[in-house]
Amino acid sequence: MAAMHEVDFRVFGDDMQYVEVELDPGEAAVAEAGAMMYMDEAIEMHTIFGDGSEQKGGGFFSKIASAGKRVLTGESLFTTVYTNQGQGKKRVAFGAPYPGKIIPVHLKDVGGELHAQKDSFLAAAKGVTLGIVLQKKLGAGFFGGEGFMLQRLQGDGLAFLHAGGTIHERTLAAGEVLKVDTGCVVAFQPSVDFDIQYVGKLKTALFAGEGMFFATLRGPGRIWLQSLPLSRLASRIVAASGVGGRREEGGVLGGLGNLLDGDS
Repeated sequence: MAAMHEVDFRVFGDDMQYVEVELDPGEAAVAEAGAMMYMDEAIEMHTIFGDGSEQKGGGFFSKIASAGKRVLTGESLFTTVYTNQGQGKKRVAFGAPYPGKIIPVHLKDVGGELHAQKDSFLAAAKGVTLGIVLQKKLGAGFFGGEGFMLQRLQGDGLAFLHAGGTIHERTLAAGEVLKVDTGCVVAFQPSVDFDIQYVGKLKTALFAGEGMFFATLRGPGRIWLQSLPLSRLASRIVAASGVGGRREEGGVLGGLGNLLDGDS
C-alpha cells in the first residue's frame, strides 16, 4: 500500500462549503475530476486512471481495474492528483458540488476502512485507496437506494466526504439498531450491519411519502447520515418547476397525487 501523505486542512463556508488543503513540498492530494476550486501556482495537477494509489507499483491492468471499480460506483474513470512542486507550504481548495457539508474523516481513526454512498467522495490525501464493496444481502442491493455497490475507502490517511443538508454523526453500540431513510445514509464503518426492512403496512408504504423500505443500521460502529439527499433535492426542484409532474421521494403514487390535487 502506498505511503499516506499527511495534510493539513481548513473547511470554509456554511451551506456551500469548500475545503482548503495545505501541502508540504512533495505532498499530494487526490480529488474527483472537476472538484478543484483554486490552487497556488507551484501546485501541479495531472489526471490519472483510478484513484492514483497504484500508479507507481501497479501495472497497466491494475490501473484499469482501479478505474473500472470507480465506474461501477458511478464515478468518472479519472481522478486528478495535485502535487506541491514548489518550496514551502502551498494550498489547493476543493468545492462541494451542491448544498451540504464536507466531512473530514481520518481513516486510521475508524479502523482504516469506511463504506460510503456513491458520489460522496470529494478528495483525500494521496495514498487513500478507493474501491468498491458489494452488498451481500439482496434486500440491501435492490432497495437500499445505492444498489449493490458502495464506495470503499481504505488506508490511514485523511479523506473528505460530502453530503447534503446537515450531517448527523453517531456511534452505535453493539446490537443497537437505527432505522433510516435509505437516501440519508452517507457512510458507516464495516462493523455496522446494513440491511433493508419493509415498512410493514401497505397504506404507510403508499401514502407516507417515505417509500416501501427503510435502512436498518445495526452497531457497533460509527455512522454518518445526511438530512437532504441529492435525490430529494432534485425531486423537489423538478416538482416546483412543473416539469414531469410531481414525484414525492420514495412514494409510488406521484402520478395519482397529480390527479388528486389538480396538477396536469
